[in-house]
Amino acid sequence: MSATSVRLRFTKHGKVRFTGHRDVARIWERAIRKAGVPIAYTQGFSPRPRMSFGLALPTGDESEGEYLDLLLDEPVEPGSLPERLSAALPEGFEVTGAIAIERSTPSLQESVTSCSWWFEVRELDEAGAAAFVDAVLGAEQIPHTRRRKGKEVDVDLRPAVASLAAVGASQRGQAFEAELAAKPFSVRPAELIAAIDSSLELGLARRTQQWIDGDGDRREPLPVAAPAAALAGART
Repeated sequence: MSATSVRLRFTKHGKVRFTGHRDVARIWERAIRKAGVPIAYTQGFSPRPRMSFGLALPTGDESEGEYLDLLLDEPVEPGSLPERLSAALPEGFEVTGAIAIERSTPSLQESVTSCSWWFEVRELDEAGAAAFVDAVLGAEQIPHTRRRKGKEVDVDLRPAVASLAAVGASQRGQAFEAELAAKPFSVRPAELIAAIDSSLELGLARRTQQWIDGDGDRREPLPVAAPAAALAGART
């Protein structure tokens, strides 16, 4: 029987936000087995489940919009997967959507171009929030040094900031909403804050959505209101 593909959307809240990407992958492997989802496996000496995540979420951050593609051995009704998988996942994870996709669909890593964020800056007042926005949006360049493979690399974060706005007081300080690029490299709120003022401290950060832009078309990897299509129609 031909393999089929499905894309899931899930949230990550609470204490599980401190779970790193590799551990999240292992949690999903266990949940898939527990829920009896007929996942396909790689060939070879050490078979692995055929699943592919979207952009890695920084450890400590929450998310409303994480995505995972699964390759299945047999057709499954996507509408059944959110409840089955949510019940098998630890508290803090919830599957909020599932649709069938063509096997030729570009990977999430390849196709996501930007992310929307909500984040806090600790112990900042309203005037400080306005100054932070002005400093970011008014800058011609925002130099920042990253460490990659043991080497320091200088980058400019300013082109990666598509939008930034202060949205009022939060529990820990002031809150902001931003859209930050994922290409040619992914930018995190913590990096942006540190690049503007190293004395500022990030509070809670939450990724609210990932976006795909192409040929004038802007869309979510899995629309929130998308109906669950039968996987049988996605077989190749």
